[in-house]
Amino acid sequence: MSEKYDVIVLGGGPAGYVAAIRCAQLGLKTACIEQWINKQGKPALGGTCLNVGCIPSKALLESSQIYADAAKGLSSHGIEISGVRADVPTMISGKDKIVQELTGGIEHLFRANKIHWIQGSGSLLPERQIEVTDIDSGKSRFQADNIILATGSRPIEISAVPLHSDRIVDSAGALDWESVPQKLCVIGAGVIGLELGSVWRRLGSEVVVLEAQDTFLPMVDRQIAKDALRQFGRQGLDIKLGARVMASTVNEGVALEYTDKNGEQQLQVDRVIVAVGRRPNIDQLTLPEADLLIDERGLVHVNDNCETNIPGIWAIGDLVRGPMLAHKGSEEGVAVAERIAGKHCHLNYDAIPSVIYTHPEISWVGKTEEQLKEEGRAYKSGVFPFAASGRAKAMRDTGGMVKILADEASDELLGMHIIGGHSSELIGHGVMAIEFQGTSEDIARSVFAHPTLSEAIHEAALAADGRAIHIPNKKRS
Repeated sequence: MSEKYDVIVLGGGPAGYVAAIRCAQLGLKTACIEQWINKQGKPALGGTCLNVGCIPSKALLESSQIYADAAKGLSSHGIEISGVRADVPTMISGKDKIVQELTGGIEHLFRANKIHWIQGSGSLLPERQIEVTDIDSGKSRFQADNIILATGSRPIEISAVPLHSDRIVDSAGALDWESVPQKLCVIGAGVIGLELGSVWRRLGSEVVVLEAQDTFLPMVDRQIAKDALRQFGRQGLDIKLGARVMASTVNEGVALEYTDKNGEQQLQVDRVIVAVGRRPNIDQLTLPEADLLIDERGLVHVNDNCETNIPGIWAIGDLVRGPMLAHKGSEEGVAVAERIAGKHCHLNYDAIPSVIYTHPEISWVGKTEEQLKEEGRAYKSGVFPFAASGRAKAMRDTGGMVKILADEASDELLGMHIIGGHSSELIGHGVMAIEFQGTSEDIARSVFAHPTLSEAIHEAALAADGRAIHIPNKKRS
């Protein structure tokens, strides 16, 4: 038996590596098991998020937006540019450089915090043991007083459209194309599909998005989702709802067969991105001897403290209930580390923000208007459009709005929803207000700098009480 630890973390993504760092900070003897091999063929920390998810996709979203602005978006500023060209291989290498810097930074943090990085794939065994298989297929066992499961998730594959070289790829494969497909199909109009579709649309692809559901972005407030669909359509994203893909054939490109309200349809494209969601990585956690309880959705069953049915074994991140978000997993990692160390920690799941990094960005926290109606809760709302924002006009980026929802009686903030430029940076105002049980009046009485985009939050809070300054107020019934 190898050396025993206070804590072993299985998985080195944003949930796992953060948990490991916090455990080590609290004086716990900590190891982290991670098997990821990067594009350069070397072991890497950071999991999906840093290697083929959050970070590389945002790098390409940023690069492609700058290109789109330079190519056709600056004339309103009096800036004319000719001969603009997208050097896609340089964009890809720049993205890879950012990834290497950040994953290398985590490795440095592990050394600084004296965390033992065990490179290999781990399988859960009884009595809080993990068997590790290294890259040479060698096996060893490790034991700990506590094990934190943080093995993350992977893209869902669909039998009708099996992956095929670089013609049909998942979200990871779509980050490495070095040429722009003339015509691209994205299967799935969720967060990942819209972000990746936006990247390649900006770089020149004709993009068709096929979404099986009849509702666009069902998790988003309907008023915001309706505005998003309109703006994406103006950008050239051809989003087809209620379109279920039935078959695919790889030829000189890819031939797709799908059904919609008009019957059977056919579509010929150069490449396809399959982005229909993700499923938890539980393969090595469900061995017969592991005895770990898995729910009907394939998620590890945990209580409110992220404890599994086995004492001393915890689960966090994409493995457990709640949205599959890196920051949610990271905070669960911190919470579990502090609980193991005997400290009190509370994580407010009602104050976890979500963001879609398209342009415009879409962000939200708390309840949607539809959820409040379903709950039968009396509420009031305030909306302020960026079209009435001086800063947004100066930026020539006036699409979208801020929407605030507050309890009718107590005025407690229940939700904030934003569609517009830089909304990912603005939604933090709503997160803090909900965390502190603030009210729309608290926001309305706060002084926001002028001119800023954040003033739209202030005005939306005022609008919730019928006293916005820079738009006409609707009479409240």
